[in-house]
Amino acid sequence: MDFIAGEVLYFNKPLKWTSFDLVNRFRYKLSRKLKMKKIKVGHAGTLDPLATGVMIICTGKATKRIDEFQYKTKEYVATLKLGETTPSFDLEKEVDAVYPTDHITQSLVEKVLKQFIGTIEQVPPVFSACKVEGKRAYELARNGENVSLKPKTLVIDEIELLECKLPIIKIRVVCSKGTYIRALARDIGVALQSGAHLIALERTRIGDVTLDKCMMPEDIDAFLDHVTLVAEKE
Repeated sequence: MDFIAGEVLYFNKPLKWTSFDLVNRFRYKLSRKLKMKKIKVGHAGTLDPLATGVMIICTGKATKRIDEFQYKTKEYVATLKLGETTPSFDLEKEVDAVYPTDHITQSLVEKVLKQFIGTIEQVPPVFSACKVEGKRAYELARNGENVSLKPKTLVIDEIELLECKLPIIKIRVVCSKGTYIRALARDIGVALQSGAHLIALERTRIGDVTLDKCMMPEDIDAFLDHVTLVAEKE
């Protein structure tokens, strides 16, 4: 494999790792294997630390393809807890409000989910990498500053209710680039006249890249040991 000319690799990002943790781990091991101090390595499509699943990593000249992969359709399996909200819309922050759930039924959940299929407007979470006057929104939010983000237009192709064990529901979402599943959880809670936040999230597909095609970080050494490496100057 020629990692300078460019290779595209598929990983399953572990829980609590940042996307950059995964990129840095692979870059470090690849650099040592090639005995090179610098090599381009980048990822397509950031995953939050509390999310797991498919991540595409590009090396060398293949980093020019990152935008191509970011625009691919993505699929997620998300687990939501209804009746509670957090400032981050997931488990990063503590519960800040509790809402009634007695009125929620499986049929109501199914009806509400259909409202989100198609082209929708979504306000990104304040705890996100969106930029506000040159700064990341999450940096401002964590400093206690008020953050106001504009809604973005995106497309949700499919939403399927996989499990309904109220107040916990599990859904499958097929969506476009730029969709925040945490924000979708927030909006589902509002539409149910309650609240909601993510308690688990797994990205199961980017384009035609599925989890069964991905390696784990602990597989990197064995992978690099078993491929033929080419090291050339750019």
